[in-house]
Amino acid sequence: MKKTLIILFIALGIVSCEDFLNTEPINKISIKQYYTDEEGLTQALAGVYDPLGSDALYGNGMFLRYNGCTDEGYYARSTVVTGVFVNNYDPTNTDINDLWSTCYLGINRANDLIANVDLPQMDDKKRDIILGEALFLRAYYHFLLVTHFENIPLILTPTTGPNDVFVFQTPIKEVYTQILKDMTDAEAKVATSTEFGYSSRVSKTVVEGILARVCLQMAGYPLNDTSKYGEALIWAQKVKTSGEHSLRTTYNTTLTNSAYSQIFIDHAQDKYDVKESMWEIDFLGNRADGNLETGRVGNTNGITMTSAALTSTLGYSYGFIKGTARLYKAYKTGDLRRDWVLTPFTYNGTTGAKVPITTTTGYGRDCAKWRREFEASSPKNKNHGTINFPVLRYADVLLMIAEAENHVNGPTTIAYDALNQVRRRAFGLNITTPSPVADAPAGLSNVTFQQAVEDERFQELCFEGTRHLDLIRWNKYVSTMNSIGNEISTNGGVQAYGGLGGKNTTTRHLVYPIPSKEMSVNKNLIPNKGW
Repeated sequence: MKKTLIILFIALGIVSCEDFLNTEPINKISIKQYYTDEEGLTQALAGVYDPLGSDALYGNGMFLRYNGCTDEGYYARSTVVTGVFVNNYDPTNTDINDLWSTCYLGINRANDLIANVDLPQMDDKKRDIILGEALFLRAYYHFLLVTHFENIPLILTPTTGPNDVFVFQTPIKEVYTQILKDMTDAEAKVATSTEFGYSSRVSKTVVEGILARVCLQMAGYPLNDTSKYGEALIWAQKVKTSGEHSLRTTYNTTLTNSAYSQIFIDHAQDKYDVKESMWEIDFLGNRADGNLETGRVGNTNGITMTSAALTSTLGYSYGFIKGTARLYKAYKTGDLRRDWVLTPFTYNGTTGAKVPITTTTGYGRDCAKWRREFEASSPKNKNHGTINFPVLRYADVLLMIAEAENHVNGPTTIAYDALNQVRRRAFGLNITTPSPVADAPAGLSNVTFQQAVEDERFQELCFEGTRHLDLIRWNKYVSTMNSIGNEISTNGGVQAYGGLGGKNTTTRHLVYPIPSKEMSVNKNLIPNKGW
């Protein structure tokens, strides 16, 4: 727990999660004065992590904006007709500019640390761990950029003067090559998840899992480098064979009825399960206790609760994201995930009582994965909270194994086992025991097994920031969005406005435009195709 975990890992000299979160990022005046000792290096590392929790990234943007227009869900405000929420934007869009600038802020901080990592007198093992994390984070920020903007400037040295901003874009393949190099170097340096004991810092298996994700992205559109399926399989299998991770199978029966939902209750209650939830973006405090490392998970993307009288107890939520009827209907009878992912109730604004939703069309249900009623902070802040956001879960790793194995060797026992573990957990069953109800049908072809994996990622990982890039790498984003847009517009009734984003989608929405602010400063940049 963030509020109680204050253990110093003596063997590695790793600060506790709480101490790490409360470490102020360095404010550069003369950069070298901050690298005189281990404490300064740790402060610099906190600064490299810091942009991940910003409003532009996992504090709000990744789940609300950049993944707010998929076949999982839509932005639930009929008056919003422009912006990334509805695929109606241009290079002046503020959200797109913020994504670009925040990632480059993280990259520049990582470059500063990497350039000065050898300055302090300190234990070399501790130094290597910090260097590994910085290398990984530099690569991860580049990964966020290249997947959303494609050809981007590859920045590997500190920005020291005004002329450093006049850089050219690097071809997408070269960017990915450097991402793989940085992450591979990092994998040999960082600590294990067991040594850390919590999920907010990048561990060896996290690097391996994200490397699998990077390779799968490279295997699909736009690079279509199918050799990367084999590499994705190797990295994902390393996570599995480490023995450090497994699916969550237990839960608190007084709070919920499934191990799946317990994962997200733990995110709200500041409890770490490093076996399942491998990498989380950590948030802390209610902004009245001196802690400002807060996020908006469950606030902008939770069950609508706008009663001022109940804000401090149930937690205020705007309900900006509603799930699609397609997602609701994708769950088979007995799948315990559906009524956790999509709210089965509304709140009575006076009493706070939960009023069951009785309609079965699937339209109008809020994203309910992160519920502020479980949030650990008290009293709850209206617009900020402590709920952590998962970047990588072990369920995702298993589904990556299933997908990569199918592409490399076909729908083997290995592929089926990885897929079926996730499906069995969804039904509350023993994950090692075959089930005629939960298991994927035997005898699937490569094509039909791939579709089964895609369907499972849709149901298991919805609203976790993976769907937008999944659809793009499968080269299905435009067709899927057009389809869901027409479906909602035709059948959604009062929710018909939710189809706008899908109907707006064209091939140019496969990539964001280079921000106009950046183009006005750096004349070496050229617009992306279609923009």
